Amino acid sequence: MVKITIRKRPHNDAVATQRKFFRKTARGKVVKVIRERYLRDDVACGIQSCSICSISSASPAPGDMHVEQPLLPANGALDHSLFPSGHFVLPDTNVILHQMDLLESSSFTPPIVLLQTMLEEVRHRSLPLYSRLKALMKVDEKRVWVFYNEFRSETAVIREDGESPNDRNDRSIRKGAAWYNRHIAQMCTASRTQKTTSLPIIVLLTDDAENRKRAELEGVRCLSVRQYVEGTKESNQLLDLLSYAAETSIEPTQVGTAGRGPLCPEYLPQSTLLAGIRAGDLHQGHFNANSFNYLEGSVAAPAFQKPVLLIGRESMNRAVQGDIVVIEVFDEKDWKAPADAVLEEESTLKDDDPVESEEEEEDEEVVAQEHERRTLARETAGIRSKLPYEKQPTGRVVGIIKRNWRAYVCHIDRSSLASGASTSQSLQSVFAQPVSRVLPRIRMRTRQAPALLGQKILIAIDRWDVTSRYPEGHFVRALGAAESKEAEQESLLLEYDVPYRPFGKAILDCLPKEGDAWVVPPKDGASPEWRDREDLRNLIICSIDPPGCQDIDDALHARRLPNGNIETGVHIADVSHFVLPENPMDNEAAARGTTVYLVDKRIDMLPSLLGTNLCSLRPFVERLAFSVIWELTPEAEIVNVRFTKSVIASKAAFTYEEAQLRKDDPHQQDELSQSVRLLNSLAIKLRAKRMAAGALNLASPEVKIYLDSSESSDPIDVEQKELRETNSLVEEFMLLANISVAKKIQETFPQTAVLRRHLPPPPANFEKLQDILKKRRGLVLDVSSSGALAASLDKCVDPNEPSFNTLVRIMATRCMLSAEYFCSGSVARDTFGHYGLASPIYTHFTSPIRRYADVLAHRQLAAAINYAPLHASLHSKSIVERILNGVNHRHRMAQMAGRASVQFYVGLALKARGMRDGHEVEVREEAFVIRTFRNGLGVFVSKLGLEGLVMFKRETSFDAENYTITIPHSDEDGRDVTIAVFDKVVVRITVEKDRNTQRGVVKMNLVSPVDSSAL
Repeated sequence: MVKITIRKRPHNDAVATQRKFFRKTARGKVVKVIRERYLRDDVACGIQSCSICSISSASPAPGDMHVEQPLLPANGALDHSLFPSGHFVLPDTNVILHQMDLLESSSFTPPIVLLQTMLEEVRHRSLPLYSRLKALMKVDEKRVWVFYNEFRSETAVIREDGESPNDRNDRSIRKGAAWYNRHIAQMCTASRTQKTTSLPIIVLLTDDAENRKRAELEGVRCLSVRQYVEGTKESNQLLDLLSYAAETSIEPTQVGTAGRGPLCPEYLPQSTLLAGIRAGDLHQGHFNANSFNYLEGSVAAPAFQKPVLLIGRESMNRAVQGDIVVIEVFDEKDWKAPADAVLEEESTLKDDDPVESEEEEEDEEVVAQEHERRTLARETAGIRSKLPYEKQPTGRVVGIIKRNWRAYVCHIDRSSLASGASTSQSLQSVFAQPVSRVLPRIRMRTRQAPALLGQKILIAIDRWDVTSRYPEGHFVRALGAAESKEAEQESLLLEYDVPYRPFGKAILDCLPKEGDAWVVPPKDGASPEWRDREDLRNLIICSIDPPGCQDIDDALHARRLPNGNIETGVHIADVSHFVLPENPMDNEAAARGTTVYLVDKRIDMLPSLLGTNLCSLRPFVERLAFSVIWELTPEAEIVNVRFTKSVIASKAAFTYEEAQLRKDDPHQQDELSQSVRLLNSLAIKLRAKRMAAGALNLASPEVKIYLDSSESSDPIDVEQKELRETNSLVEEFMLLANISVAKKIQETFPQTAVLRRHLPPPPANFEKLQDILKKRRGLVLDVSSSGALAASLDKCVDPNEPSFNTLVRIMATRCMLSAEYFCSGSVARDTFGHYGLASPIYTHFTSPIRRYADVLAHRQLAAAINYAPLHASLHSKSIVERILNGVNHRHRMAQMAGRASVQFYVGLALKARGMRDGHEVEVREEAFVIRTFRNGLGVFVSKLGLEGLVMFKRETSFDAENYTITIPHSDEDGRDVTIAVFDKVVVRITVEKDRNTQRGVVKMNLVSPVDSSAL
């Protein structure tokens, strides 16, 4: 028997309650568990001026919920039509789970009582919502009080025999609401300030009809969320925020599904899904929609080398991008290749009606399904590639393990408004078109449709019934006018789930109290900053970064030693000195995961006082650092390496261009210039060693966007970014530092070291690129190892086209898997390696200002050199795994947000380039064909790092096996034009408003060898 005792002693002796239950151990043994609670009578109600409670009583709050709570007004809220004497709202668990958008709204202003019972249930059921709830409690404009009913003697309940946990929690919540009403009456009687006939009351909010019925029988005033909102002054706006997922009182005809037959199969029960996965009959993975073809999706399942292909709406079965789904895989004879055409959903959506009246919707479904059936039949009949390597496992979705639903950036499709409803304030159904092409349209009901036209808005999905072609959702908030820079920036951050809220008071309170005036104290025995630190202020240290860099993470030095060897050091900002484990700033940094770099702004992981000042290794200022110092031979062989906390004083902050000029200028013979040259000579040798070991020299398109120097900061031009020798200089030493640190922390903490790996890509990933290179250029791509791949990439050259090799490297990069952070004890030792770097072990240590994984590596390295003990959280494999899973997600989202920002600003820059003196000027650029479709081309403009689609309306002849498309020519000579992958073409670039994003996007038309605008 296991006995767990919770001792929460009040000032006086307390009453103890017991709760018994049984649990099964890992070995299958059943044990009885007894939990004891010591109840108390001094848990405060939180109402201001309460003469009965002592607000200053010690709170029994769990550690993670301890926040300063604003007191509730004595009269509650007075602006509701049903409660003229004032009221407080007390939501049950399902209201939190489904209606958080309402509670977070600035227009929802009643004082809120949150019961401990509800908090614990929300934490158990949804950690993201629990985090949002904690954040809500800290909002200054909200009045939220947490009442710990499980610890107060009058409100604590014990689960009865045969009572389900849900029923027990509902009873506990009702009892808490009833206690509050009695307590308010006693409070008012004691204070003699209010007549007992006009007391404020507690209103229990629940969408559970049975819970409402029981509450009314127990004398508790209870309303559904919709009933409550209808009585508020801001009801028109607040009603749009309601999720329909939890409501049990809506008639089926209200959502348009009455009498409709299912359009997709019902999902299998969870028990069947789990049993099928265990048996290997079913498979699970993340659903990915095809951005080129709305009738296709895929799921990467570990049991198959290639993703499982899903063809048609029925096979995708209401899955949304990012959902964890369960799939059934068909027999191998039924496997197919992906479609060779670009299929846009617009062709089948243009006549859809968002109002699902039964007769009209059934007619539309017949038309839409017939169109899809013909499309799929045509593709299956011969348009899909017959090449064996093109075929993929094919299957269908049979269930959902976890939905990835969140609020999505959308705009209202103007054509979906009812006729004559462009100014109506009545409730109407409309379509919300997501910005992302991989998401389905969302049906929503709103009273604000006319006001929201032309705006970017946030929509949350509530449900997707088996009888509907589209998911249903509700309005969250408006972001601003489409195409305005402010709205586009915010929508981009929301689209990629980037946390961008300002740092709160609790976080800022963790900063040094001296603020900007903080300095490294004088070196003496009393300064804790100098404990076990080396004084490196005399070294000739400099930093080399992009222009305008303010968050300088790293600096370097090199000097010759008397024995002929070279001492080289990488000095990294000592962020972990300021960011302490599990304080509010550390928790926020872990949640953000990384700094996000957009074209004209930066979303910091840490407050700017640290990132751009106290931690930034600015020149001529003493700063705390964590240094990695090597002794290298002149041939860049490592003799030894040591790690130390240090104090440095950088002597210069160079841009890449400035460092390059100093290195190349023979007249510059000062110590700094000689140090840069010495670093560069070693970097060249380090790089040669990496390449000889099989490291890959891959490529990704990078462009430089020029912004107007005026306050508008509008983009005015764009060009390909130039990479200099000094870029490689910095990269080589950062790689060397990361590898050295990885070895040290893995040796010291073999189970919990924070590492980064890059798994070898499956050979199947390269099959198409290999076939294209062989058929179009007679080149062989060997992917048997990273070394073989690197060697064969070096041979992929075209003497007449210098940029061809870069193009091939970009295409090869897209065949790779993504690198990821991992906990060393969670994977096999032989999977630690970094494929792209040809290194057996790697981590991230060199950018702690902007990457949280680096902060963790700093803490582990500090413990490894006995500078400071390791925090308990970094001794726990499960905690490290959980943190790194979050960091991996944030890292991926940050990369995509950065790319999307570049694309948006490239569009603006090209639009500006296309206008000269108020007149439109045609923009033409050379491009490579990188993909052929039955009805178009994928092209890459290397000069701009820009990829685009060229579409053909005229019928073409498509040869999938040879990657060519033949276009009937419109000239009098009647000659056809054949275009193949790797051909060079000329495209006309324009910027047009995109239907999905409602922002200007780059559109391309072929100019040569044929003008596609005439086809």
